[in-house]
Amino acid sequence: MITILLNKDRYLYDAHSLVKAFYQGDEVRADAVADIEDAVYQLENNDITIKSIREAKAGETKITLYKLNNNDISIIIEYPEEEDGEELPEAAAEDATEPTAAVNESTNGSDASVTTPKNLLKQALYGLLCNETGRELPWGALTGIRPTKIATQMLTDGKDDNTIENYLKNVHLVSGEKARLSIEIAHREREVLSKRDYENGYSLYVGIPFCPTRCSYCSFAAYPLQQAGHPDASHHDRTEVLKTKYAAMTDKYLVCLEKELAATAKLMRGVRLDTVYIGGGTPTSLNVAQLTRLLKFLRATFDFSQVKEFTVEAGRPDSILDVIGKLLTLREYDVDRICVNPQTMHQRTLDAIGRAHTVEQTREAFHLARDAGFDNINMDIILGLPGEGPEDVAFTMREIAKLRPDDLTVHSLALKRGSRMWEQVGVVEPPASAADGSASLYCDCWRIAEEGAREMGLEPYYLYRQKNMTGNMENVGFARPGKEGLTNILGMEEVQSILACGAGAITKRVWNEPAGHPQHGLIKRAANVKEFEAYLSRVDEMIERKQALFQ
Repeated sequence: MITILLNKDRYLYDAHSLVKAFYQGDEVRADAVADIEDAVYQLENNDITIKSIREAKAGETKITLYKLNNNDISIIIEYPEEEDGEELPEAAAEDATEPTAAVNESTNGSDASVTTPKNLLKQALYGLLCNETGRELPWGALTGIRPTKIATQMLTDGKDDNTIENYLKNVHLVSGEKARLSIEIAHREREVLSKRDYENGYSLYVGIPFCPTRCSYCSFAAYPLQQAGHPDASHHDRTEVLKTKYAAMTDKYLVCLEKELAATAKLMRGVRLDTVYIGGGTPTSLNVAQLTRLLKFLRATFDFSQVKEFTVEAGRPDSILDVIGKLLTLREYDVDRICVNPQTMHQRTLDAIGRAHTVEQTREAFHLARDAGFDNINMDIILGLPGEGPEDVAFTMREIAKLRPDDLTVHSLALKRGSRMWEQVGVVEPPASAADGSASLYCDCWRIAEEGAREMGLEPYYLYRQKNMTGNMENVGFARPGKEGLTNILGMEEVQSILACGAGAITKRVWNEPAGHPQHGLIKRAANVKEFEAYLSRVDEMIERKQALFQ
């Protein structure tokens, strides 16, 4: 157990995120306390012996790390009483999201950002944790999920690549490798966006929360329509009940979804629709009649005349093998980009994580999609799956290279509460492998995947991070020139509003007012409920949330 105590709410989120990055397998709690002196006294006079004490300073702020004999750790952050500044009211939580602000003074690349109280605190805390653990992190003291936004902002401000790299390395303690990757992606995102009038349009996300079966690492709002085939009898029985329940309710879901979509189209009437993304879950879990119904409704309800990208996730290969009619239906309604996701090309791993499809079915599904006329196919792989090391990743990359996808997303396994794998193993810690003991098997896996993607002619074009990512790494999309997923770039850079419908979907409004306007850069969200049955009974409330956000 790791406890962080602060005498003010300020930077509570950042402290929690940074400590969690070092101690992924531990429970980390962060709280602001009114009497920090009393908290220190209680700690130093409890019945558990203090094994060691480490101290650091960030300006006038004092950081003390107490390691106890029971291996618990307490970190005390004490701000000077006279210091004033903005405070974050929200408490740090396991799945906390990154605070959004129009201008983040600690990451905008300006001279003033170098020594902000936040950055000084994170630098000092990072150094203290490095000394305590004997480890450094590839992303240094950065705690946000969109590190490329820093490079993008600095490029927009006229900074050159060397200046940006030095800023990331010296201020945020990012490794040179990750700093250069951020800069490369920022350049490519800017190139793609420079050709589009994205500020005057919006994107539509449609969530289909069903999958053939539920993968063991999944924490999404995704409900299995089929038996999972899990060897444990009690779990087997439970998923059989879910199968019957949700398979019988897909039509009811579509009725509610259509109601929300119709209200959304009315709300955005007169605004240009740029991209449409049907995700989940696995949208192709729907049968042909249901899929046709959804696509036909979308076409009749929204103006597709200027849509630049229409994506449907067919992530589970087994979901498009029952009849080729699903692929032909997607083509009939002008879907131009699909996802066929193997996650790995090792059958033993697929079996272990509950994917319930074979490697050969991945190949078959991909070739069927090509034969149906899809010339922009994305594939996903996940690094850090149980039992997989560098040789396994190398094999997966060789097999994917034979298929020649247009877009490959390399994910780092991120386990969250709610997934079956979390319940089984908690967080997977990467073992050390390099001769000097400083690197990990996971870092080797990531380099193999990156090199393999580049050898296929795919270049990185978007990046994001999450908590509990194996190796504290990132997810990166690689694509051939001209095949970049526009929705991915618009979403990661938060430069366009996204209207999201369906269970668990999150609508995001982006104000693109000119610089100097009081709402310039403002971003606000409206989240739909995740639970399937709650969505069915509360769809009117979901519609009202969007209306309140945009009216």
